[in-house]
Amino acid sequence: MIDSSAVASVFSIYAAGVVIPGPNFVAVAHKAVSGRRSDTLALVAGIVTVNLFWATCAIFGIGMVFAIFPWLAVAIKLAGAAYLIWFGLRLVVSARAGDAAVHHVSKSPIFRGAFLQGIATNIANPKSIAFYAAVFSSATPAHVSTPTFFAMLVTVCVTATCWYGAVALVLSHSAIATAYRRMKAWIDRACGCVIVALGIRQAFR
Repeated sequence: MIDSSAVASVFSIYAAGVVIPGPNFVAVAHKAVSGRRSDTLALVAGIVTVNLFWATCAIFGIGMVFAIFPWLAVAIKLAGAAYLIWFGLRLVVSARAGDAAVHHVSKSPIFRGAFLQGIATNIANPKSIAFYAAVFSSATPAHVSTPTFFAMLVTVCVTATCWYGAVALVLSHSAIATAYRRMKAWIDRACGCVIVALGIRQAFR
């Protein structure tokens, strides 16, 4: 039997957390305005896949693992921060150089470049790791039945897909994409600086 109260608790916690802008949101927004809609949806699929992975870990007690091995949490946090800083700097440099690097990413075939970019962005996202290890895991019971476990994962999948999918569809609209092309260099620099700032912030928290 599905524990509806546990599923509702997970939904309320996750819905509140997923809409807070972070590296995932910036990556989806940038891909939506700079690349093809199909590639943006592939990036969203990568992000959702990692969300399911972290949700599974949280349900099975990843917070306890980090409590026992605090060095592991620090190592993951620093590695994720380093990736975000590298990714943000690449956007800034590519904006100055023309758009070669970002153009190359935006033309990657669906479920190859864009999907892997979504996975890399989310799995290296310290905000996601901290959220699932501390907040999400506290909302889940110590022991859940198999139906409840899958219901929680479906809740995470549907919520993340709807939110990031909506962002992707709205920002990939032709009018918005046209406006982006007129201000591409400035938007790329702004997105890059935001991601770098998020990486630095996470590294020193």
